[in-house]
Amino acid sequence: MPPESRFNGFNRKTFKFFKDLEENNTREWFEEHRSIFEKNVMEPAQEFVMEMGEQLKSISPKIVAIPKTDKSIFRIYRDVRFSKDKTPYKTHLGIFFWEGPRKKLGNPGYYLQLDKSSILIAGGLYTLPNDLLKPYRDAVSDSQKGTEIAKILKKVTKNTSYKLGGTHYKRVPKGYDPGHANLDLLLHNGLYVYYEGPIPKEVYFSDFLDYSFGIFKDMLPLHNWLRDNIK
Repeated sequence: MPPESRFNGFNRKTFKFFKDLEENNTREWFEEHRSIFEKNVMEPAQEFVMEMGEQLKSISPKIVAIPKTDKSIFRIYRDVRFSKDKTPYKTHLGIFFWEGPRKKLGNPGYYLQLDKSSILIAGGLYTLPNDLLKPYRDAVSDSQKGTEIAKILKKVTKNTSYKLGGTHYKRVPKGYDPGHANLDLLLHNGLYVYYEGPIPKEVYFSDFLDYSFGIFKDMLPLHNWLRDNIK
């Protein structure tokens, strides 16, 4: 991609592509429309990753933003090996910026997802790697760290547009106090906050950078807590 490329928004063909893909989720159809995917999904996604990566460095200096498939841009191919649903393609665009020493999804980060009619923007850690479950539980049980994360989550979700995600277990893990003030957090296997809504008008313009960055910035305290405490 030429260095002078700038993110000027996604376009209506981006969302039409995902609508059409949902109705024609076959390899034959995708190959026939690959050029539309490359031009209207991948190109603006790469531009978004490059520019958002620079903006995020102002709040998360070691953020990783790589405008390539399987790096910051999730591959569109579904892993169907263990799924009853054998449709080959995802019907959304996923973009992830992460910070930390582990492989991509083992670190906290900032996530953006677009499909034919909606947007999801999130911050945190979607699924904790198995070896981080104990450090996570110890941290949310700790008098200082646990109090800190409870305050962070209360403040962030004071904005009722933001929802808390990551609850997974039905029982408190063995060895932890079932009467703990952070009982709910002990039932998590991931910890993230997300906004979900219809496609905003900003998505079609460069303004979408500031729109997304504003939400990512609201999620910064959670990101920092995970980065600093879950190791």
